[in-house]
Amino acid sequence: MDQYPDVLNVNDIQEILGVGRRQAYELVSSGQFHTVRVGKRIKILKAVFVRWLYGKEIKYGNG
Repeated sequence: MDQYPDVLNVNDIQEILGVGRRQAYELVSSGQFHTVRVGKRIKILKAVFVRWLYGKEIKYGNG
């Protein structure tokens, strides 16, 4: 994971998980982890993705 930037895109997710483009877009659109849209691009903080990947609960905000 060290080879990836701190902010991932859908292509990174696709490569990390070894899934197709459609599956990667379905995953990032599923709401399972926080994503940010920058124009038409979807960005995912690597730390958030890694926590999701390893099954760790993610808490946002003060809660």
